[in-house]
Amino acid sequence: MIELNKYATISVPVEVKKRLEELKGKKEWGEFLLESCTERHILKGKKAFEELRQILSKEDLKAMRESSKEFRENFKLR
Repeated sequence: MIELNKYATISVPVEVKKRLEELKGKKEWGEFLLESCTERHILKGKKAFEELRQILSKEDLKAMRESSKEFRENFKLR
């Protein structure tokens, strides 16, 4: 959990702040920015997955799935 009771100032151009305020709506700045960062992280992951899906063939994906399954089955902690 991130502690939201300490504050800092971030300097941004006025136009950027206006745009962010419009997107933020009635949310607190901390909540809005954390939510925005999380959404961006998720979207980047989805984009990377889609790019890989375009590059890899069905055979490549099948081989990766089998390799991953084999690894999980044989993995043991000491």
